[in-house]
Amino acid sequence: MGVKQSLASLTAIGLLTGVGAEAATVPATPGAAFPKGHYAVLDKLPDWGGTWVYSFGPPPPGTPPRETPQLKGSYLKDYQAWQQAVKDKQGLVPKSGSNCMPPGMPGVMAMPQYPMEFLVTPGRVTTLHEAWMQWRTIFTDGREHPKDWEAGIFGHSTGRWEGDTLVVDTVGIKTLTELTPGARHGKNLHIVERIHLLAGAPDTLVDEMTLEDPDALEQPFHQRFFYQRERDWNLQEFICAENDRNPVNEKGETQFR
Repeated sequence: MGVKQSLASLTAIGLLTGVGAEAATVPATPGAAFPKGHYAVLDKLPDWGGTWVYSFGPPPPGTPPRETPQLKGSYLKDYQAWQQAVKDKQGLVPKSGSNCMPPGMPGVMAMPQYPMEFLVTPGRVTTLHEAWMQWRTIFTDGREHPKDWEAGIFGHSTGRWEGDTLVVDTVGIKTLTELTPGARHGKNLHIVERIHLLAGAPDTLVDEMTLEDPDALEQPFHQRFFYQRERDWNLQEFICAENDRNPVNEKGETQFR
């Protein structure tokens, strides 16, 4: 019995109520929800085991220079105002949310002090982040982005393997996240990542990221993140709210004690 047939049968007997249009987007081949019998193929994928730590050091020789987002319109004006506030107040600028709010995409992929892990399973890749104990789901079962996706700080990610490279497409990211510190984006932000081991360096992982936003950016913005592998590390518990004592004013801005 195929996946669509299985869903139809379960819906008919009331075990899957309300799947409706959502079931129509499930691929004809077994996906993330039907992993049994599909684990052997994972042995053909690259070894990303262990934890990965964002690299503080200089990038490998030949890496293109680091870019800054070329903002436009109100996004540029807001960024310039933020830069001036940082200068005038020695970095103590108000925030529009809690200090315990996770950064979401793309910032969560560049957290220098907190490692992450990759879980590669049939139909999906899951990233586990020590920072804020967050996780990100990348569906690799052939599904498309939903048309009625409710935006989130990580958006909706689909992926495919091109040889040893995981190509990830992400949309539907809430506008409260930032491209870089202080640089905001619009609702149409589109991120494509190419994640792979660095050639000749099996313990170095690279995330080549391209960000496009017709509302906020003059041109695509490229970032490259490098990570070093630690085989014997484990992610630690991170409960930010346990130490969240900063007050919030009447404008919803986080204050400093």
